[in-house]
Amino acid sequence: MKFVDEVSITVKAGDGGNGCMSFRREKFIPKGGPDGGDGGDGGSIFLEADANWNTLVDYRYTRRFNAQRGENGRGSDCTGAKGEDMVLLVPVGTTVIDAGTQEIIGDLTEAGQRLLVAQGGFHGLGNTRFKSSVNRAPRQTSNGSLGELRDLKMELKVLADVGLLGLPNAGKSTFIRSVSAAKPKVADYPFTTMVPNLGVVDVGQLRSFVVADIPGVIEGAAEGAGLGTRFLKHLSRTRLLLHLVDMAPLDQADPVESVETIVHELGKFSPALTMRERWLVLNKCDQLLEDEQQAVLDDVVERLEWEGPVFVISASERQGTAELAKAVMNWLDERVRLIEDDEEYAAEVAALDQQIEDEARSHIQALDDRRALRKQGIVVDGENEGDDDDDEGDDEDGPEIFYVH
Repeated sequence: MKFVDEVSITVKAGDGGNGCMSFRREKFIPKGGPDGGDGGDGGSIFLEADANWNTLVDYRYTRRFNAQRGENGRGSDCTGAKGEDMVLLVPVGTTVIDAGTQEIIGDLTEAGQRLLVAQGGFHGLGNTRFKSSVNRAPRQTSNGSLGELRDLKMELKVLADVGLLGLPNAGKSTFIRSVSAAKPKVADYPFTTMVPNLGVVDVGQLRSFVVADIPGVIEGAAEGAGLGTRFLKHLSRTRLLLHLVDMAPLDQADPVESVETIVHELGKFSPALTMRERWLVLNKCDQLLEDEQQAVLDDVVERLEWEGPVFVISASERQGTAELAKAVMNWLDERVRLIEDDEEYAAEVAALDQQIEDEARSHIQALDDRRALRKQGIVVDGENEGDDDDDEGDDEDGPEIFYVH
């Protein structure tokens, strides 16, 4: 199944049915009076989060959805049938935005959660409603109101506890293969991972967490270089970032510069995201001797002035991965306990989460605006006319994603 995390659709709720003008006509009842019934309400459109969905690909090809119109009223005080509501299924973690105003309508973060996105029209009134002591034969009716018409933009952000961060070929996909049942593609060239992969890591009985592997981030990712622009947003909802660094890169790159490059791109995408808890994980230690490992570790920690947790692992050999998974699980459990017991800590976490969401949304919208200007042939400051990271056509032959639990 293709992974699509951004779509634009148009929804039109059903119009309300019109009221009926009718008079009762029966034998021996010469003045039966009005008996026109009301129309039916128009159908509304809801979005519902479904745990079995993991992509928005269906809405890439069908972009307009119309709910059923309410039926008109009829004589003999018959009310028109209400239009049937339309329910559109979306993956858990979908954010719904009004494309016209850029207002966030809602966020579907739990399975079964419903969100009203287009209200159906109100029914029209039949002439029975207008009778009075002075007007016993009213010929007045009202039409049903129009249903809401909205252009929506839906964005999917994967819901994971832990996000993997690093340059291409840092070993992120190998790590997720080593600690979970997920089997993302692994190869010895950059950008092997083209879409996010989710894996469930089991740590003991009834203890598990979800880890997300996103495509590698390169310099300039926040401005659209590589694939980082498209997938950095998936880190905004994680609770912990594991920053994987290649200890022995084939191109002899400096691990410290690799870390600083990622942090710089994160800061440009969302300054608050750099404040998220982040652990340093030095990968591919199997390619170095023990004394060399310690030398690289000491050098990286000293030059970065790193004060947080540091782990040395080999994802391919599963060396140190189990200890890292247990440490992550313990930290997540402790975080949950602190949120429940400490109101001040819970408020700080909620404020940081909201700030990251707002900054990510603002940055993504700015990139969308620049893309729209380029489509119109307007060159944005600092860009070449031929530069275009528009990925609208990439989905026709795009990669596939499999979520393994």
